[in-house]
Amino acid sequence: MSAMPEQTLSRRERQMMDILYRRGRATAAEIHGELPDRPSYSAVRAKLRVLEEKGHVRHEEQALRYVYLPTVPRDRARQSALRHLLATFFDNSSEQAITALLNLKGGGLAPDKLDRLSALIEKAKRGGI
Repeated sequence: MSAMPEQTLSRRERQMMDILYRRGRATAAEIHGELPDRPSYSAVRAKLRVLEEKGHVRHEEQALRYVYLPTVPRDRARQSALRHLLATFFDNSSEQAITALLNLKGGGLAPDKLDRLSALIEKAKRGGI
């Protein structure tokens, strides 16, 4: 598989990638139908071409239409996005990011989830993650 594309995605491109990751594959019309504040259909097709040029999607021809698929598995894309988020907002500090997540208003974690996080932290201390 090719390397993870490193280009930053616009908000609209991220929305389109979210749809593709959720569906696994989709036509331009299907993506258009799920976008908030829908742009024109031709704008969606143009963005798909840009995403293809950036290496984020590829297409297959099926029944005279293009079906788009992500080129990078979601877990690899997630890692790349997290690295970008850490670098942009948290000075590459995982601790700052975790603290921000724990301090989110209304985003309090249930005790069982906190226990699972504590177990992951202990595992990381032992070099197991």
